[in-house]
Amino acid sequence: QVQLVESGGGLVRPGGSLRLTCKASGNIDSIWAIGWYRQAPGKQRELVASVARPNNPYYPNAMKGRFTISRDNSENSVYLQMSRLRPEDTAIYYCNKQNQPRGPWDAEWGQGTLVTVSS
Repeated sequence: QVQLVESGGGLVRPGGSLRLTCKASGNIDSIWAIGWYRQAPGKQRELVASVARPNNPYYPNAMKGRFTISRDNSENSVYLQMSRLRPEDTAIYYCNKQNQPRGPWDAEWGQGTLVTVSS
């Protein structure tokens, strides 16, 4: 079972940029999609972006424009480039995987990486 570990979070000023990394413990070639989610304090977890094989991104409407997801199978990693960050982007960011098209996302989540946008 491939495990995913998030990294790259930190404190950034409004308007700044940050790149998050989701590193897999094994080969991700056969994984259908990997997604980035976030959960802000007091709010439900929400999808930020996902990328399906071979490298087809999806963004919910509310996330279009400032986030870019990319997948590097050679590095067994998925990246989330975030730009023009706002205080409301403050959240714990998690990655998860979907092994098959229209299949479920993993039930278990990792520890995530905290992004704080503040001056």
